[in-house]
Amino acid sequence: MHITLEADYAIRIVYCLSHAGKRTDAKSISEQTGVTLRFALKILRKLVAAGIVKSYKGTQGGYEIAKDPSEITLRAVIETVEGPYTLSRCVSPDFVCSHPGEGPCRFNAAFAEISKMVNEKLETVTFEQQAAAPDSRKD
Repeated sequence: MHITLEADYAIRIVYCLSHAGKRTDAKSISEQTGVTLRFALKILRKLVAAGIVKSYKGTQGGYEIAKDPSEITLRAVIETVEGPYTLSRCVSPDFVCSHPGEGPCRFNAAFAEISKMVNEKLETVTFEQQAAAPDSRKD
């Protein structure tokens, strides 16, 4: 089970901007994150609409983080591009179960509990914490 590539890229972009601490053009963001320019622009539009990133037009334009990194959680960024996280579609309020019988299936409560735990954990992880964390890939 993985987050989508778009969510992974959105996390990279927000980290890049929160780490830069200054206005950065889309081409530089693309190069620094390894996200194609076209896909980066698509994600940046979503992040701007969510109020996580600010955009500036013109020759001195670009993007910068709109909030303090301590106020931006992994959950906020992931939900910006994917919508609310649920372990199973059956936990979503608009899902209509085709399982025979009445009411939700036997696993619905377990899926709902796991989804809640994951969302609570994602809410506790901020970009400020990750900027200060050691890079685990170095070992």
